Amino acid sequence: MMSSSHGHPGIIELGEGSSSSSSRSSASAVQAPATHDHPDQQQQPAQGQLSRYESQKRRDWNTFGQYLRNQRPPVPLSQCNFNHVLDFLRYLDQFGKTKVHLQGCVFFGHPEPAGPCTCPLRQAWGSLDALIGRLRAAYEENGGLPDKNPFASGAIRVYLREVRDSQAKARGIPYKKKKKRKSIPMKPNNESSNFQMQSS
Repeated sequence: MMSSSHGHPGIIELGEGSSSSSSRSSASAVQAPATHDHPDQQQQPAQGQLSRYESQKRRDWNTFGQYLRNQRPPVPLSQCNFNHVLDFLRYLDQFGKTKVHLQGCVFFGHPEPAGPCTCPLRQAWGSLDALIGRLRAAYEENGGLPDKNPFASGAIRVYLREVRDSQAKARGIPYKKKKKRKSIPMKPNNESSNFQMQSS
């Protein structure tokens, strides 16, 4: 695994508040610093302006590429694996804005702490989950093969699940999985006539 202490790609913010929910945090995004812009990375939109999602996905992709180049030695994208992605996610924690209480903290498990504490700030699970989704799509859009996509690795899913569960426990905010709406089967048009025939 790489050491994230080498090569500082710049200040990165996912923009979540310390008391914001993960659903609100998932809409936040990595801000790539100006030093990340390279002529070979900049692409002009075909027509009009890029959507907010597409613009953010491009910034995320450029930021991750810069992170790999800043390692010692630099890591080519073709050699990137899930370990590099995990190191990147852990690196982003230093720019987090979500208070995650430690087990020894008196506010551990309390959604609304009564006072300040020295517990660390972390990236919210929702922000990391949304980030991985964008990078997973960007990898394949930039020529990566789906079966070799490091952002789609099972290890990444396990890591995100562990972050989600630990943050929910530490912050006293249980994660609620969205229930899928059950589709109501369409009734055949002749159902009423069949019922009348059977009941007669």
